[in-house]
Amino acid sequence: MEAHDLGSYLPYLQSNDTVPVKVVVEEAKDGFPVVSMKSFFENGKWQILSEKHEKEEEIEVICGEYGKGGVFIEFMGIRGVIPKIQLTEDYLREPEKLVGKKIKVKVLEVDREKNRLVVSQKASALGISYKDIRKKFDEVEVGKVYKAKVIGFSDFGVFCEVNKIEGLIHISEISWQKVSNPRKFLNVGDDIDVMVVEKNEDNLKLNLSIKRLEQDPWESIEERYPKDKEIKGEIVRKEKYGYIVRLEPGIEGLIHISKVTGHESIEIGKTITVYIEKIDVKQRRISLIFALVDKPVVYR
Repeated sequence: MEAHDLGSYLPYLQSNDTVPVKVVVEEAKDGFPVVSMKSFFENGKWQILSEKHEKEEEIEVICGEYGKGGVFIEFMGIRGVIPKIQLTEDYLREPEKLVGKKIKVKVLEVDREKNRLVVSQKASALGISYKDIRKKFDEVEVGKVYKAKVIGFSDFGVFCEVNKIEGLIHISEISWQKVSNPRKFLNVGDDIDVMVVEKNEDNLKLNLSIKRLEQDPWESIEERYPKDKEIKGEIVRKEKYGYIVRLEPGIEGLIHISKVTGHESIEIGKTITVYIEKIDVKQRRISLIFALVDKPVVYR
């Protein structure tokens, strides 16, 4: 059994390497001792991974299924993952093509205590040095604006690169408007301006924003929309608690279902006239009511 396991380690062993063994039988029938390398098999693979990580050298892994976290891989019985963002563009589009393949990768994170292994196919394929990435990461400043290239999407945002450093524009940071599908705003390959809002020292990734390059439409909102002002807005969607009306990009108000009599002409996409009932700047909420031909007594 151990002789079979040894085959997995041979590519990572060289002549004159010293490995720990345990003597099982001092002298077998041929006069040689019988030894066990079980301790080495349990510890050696983690040592190999640590050394490969330190030296930024490649290892060969077997790819498994693609899941929410990325492509699952195996190295000497240790399960790990290639995050989706750590794939080259061809596999980023079709990660399922990797299932069952043997590929070369570089080790990004290895932690035996947490049984954690994270690797990068992109770093291996493109010859990326993460020591260089560390240097570039340290040069990035929070609050500054940089050029970024869009490299992929997820349900929660847009993946980008800033000077070869990975970043994420969370879906809430794309626009002051409500965004449900990032792909309607951007395309893979787009070069865009972004602001760095946070640096993650643990994984050398950036949190980015597009919307913070523009003025917050909620600034001076009460001056632009005072109570009792008649304004026009577009009905953009219906929720179980009422109708959402867009007053301007990034500013939406609610006509609560309790304020709807059933006599109003309500259609998604229709422009209507409303009155401001209440503005809660802290919670970023605006309560609206339909404008009537005769203004209600409360607004006189």
